[in-house]
Amino acid sequence: MSKAYEMVIGLETHVELRTRSKVFCACENAFGAEPNTHVCPVCMGLPGALPVFNAQVLRYAAMAGMALGCHVHHRSRFDRKNYFYPDLPKAYQISQFYRPLCEGGALTIQTSRGEKRVGITRIHIEEDAGKLLHDDQSGTALDMNRCGVPLIEIVSEPDIRSAEEAVAYLRKLRAILTYTGVSDCRMNEGSMRCDVNLSVHRPGEPFGVRTEMKNLNSFQSVDRAIEAEYRRQVEALEAGEGVVQETRRYDQKTGKTTSMRRKENSADYRYFPDPDLPEIYLSDAEMADIRASIPALPDERRVRYMQQYGLTAYAAEQLTAERWLAEYFERAAGLAQSPVALCNLILGEVFAQITLRDTAHTGERGPEALPIAPEHLAALSDMIGAGKVNSSTGKKILAALFDQDQDPAAYAQAHDLFTLTDPAALEAAAREALENNPDMVQTYLSGKTTVEKALMGKAMALTRGKADPEALRQKLLKLLGEQLFCSGENILLRRSRKVFSE
Repeated sequence: MSKAYEMVIGLETHVELRTRSKVFCACENAFGAEPNTHVCPVCMGLPGALPVFNAQVLRYAAMAGMALGCHVHHRSRFDRKNYFYPDLPKAYQISQFYRPLCEGGALTIQTSRGEKRVGITRIHIEEDAGKLLHDDQSGTALDMNRCGVPLIEIVSEPDIRSAEEAVAYLRKLRAILTYTGVSDCRMNEGSMRCDVNLSVHRPGEPFGVRTEMKNLNSFQSVDRAIEAEYRRQVEALEAGEGVVQETRRYDQKTGKTTSMRRKENSADYRYFPDPDLPEIYLSDAEMADIRASIPALPDERRVRYMQQYGLTAYAAEQLTAERWLAEYFERAAGLAQSPVALCNLILGEVFAQITLRDTAHTGERGPEALPIAPEHLAALSDMIGAGKVNSSTGKKILAALFDQDQDPAAYAQAHDLFTLTDPAALEAAAREALENNPDMVQTYLSGKTTVEKALMGKAMALTRGKADPEALRQKLLKLLGEQLFCSGENILLRRSRKVFSE
């Protein structure tokens, strides 16, 4: 395939807000309820029912806009977006078109090619539609619980040029929004979904015709859908075919995108101001109060972690990706002897345990994923750093703490896991390992010293993994050196006898 084509990507990200009730009615805003139990005449669009705006939605939307560097307007209003679809009972969606709440922000992302700025065109408030449930046996059912759930739609500029950049943008966006608390952004539950607008063109030429891929709900699906659609469009152009402006879907099973319908333009939706909803207004005092409530965001914390704790840029980026993890690290780091060692433990073995225990394979992490008290993880990190337990027994203790949180020193004492440092015991283990493996010893003595690792494994097993690795290694090398010396003496003695006899 030709590499002469550049992709151009703009993202429309829909984020559900964490309000108790829906945007225009008092129905509970909750995920996972029995179908069609959180509905009322308002969100079902029954005749005579009138919407009443939820003020908390305005506050959350404005907070998101401020955190993303947008200009938040004092005045905005709602419009009707008219279209027919089975999951839209009113046959229109209440949204913002002419006067959105927020405009003109930006995100700075980190990629393999360095830092990049991605512009944000606008953020507007709208209501969610229902959900279609497809079943090969029983057909299609409708769940209207999601109708009227409050959303913000975040529209990026077409500044993204690769799948890597798109995923980095979404990860950064998710981090900022979860820091503010406006949304949990659980992609597996649909509270953060993404539409990808993509076109290809040759550098220096005008942008090509774009397609839109709807409702991608994982970073992996965004990555794969972009790559698949890029290949499809390039192949079409190289074959002399055109690209049609349309809405497409990505099929996880086939790894391909397929056409859903021709893409509408804004004029097709016949936007007009909603006559049932008045203008919404934010005063200067309300703006100031919202801005003051925004916590320290990922970029600010990342810089501080590098300066205060001496972390690398990569490590700081990983620890600040989610607010709960950053706050956990800060509490633990305040108790640990070495924040760097603690960081390495979290990014290594702790993350490995979290991944291992994610049986649903959602990739979604929350505070419940790390059930160890910060003081206990800090203590374990210090124990490993001080050599009180080695890396092997440290892993065993960590796994046990995930199963039942407790003091790591008490657990190590109860299960005899403290590092074995007694010189006599270490020498005995090393000597037994050599005696039990004479073939390995002869291989070492013949000059193939790579067998040392295998002998170390045998010796470590005799200590049940508790030995100080370096101390045990020194004992092992000392004994091997003695045998090598004796072997050399024997060779010299045989040679001298031969010369004397001659």
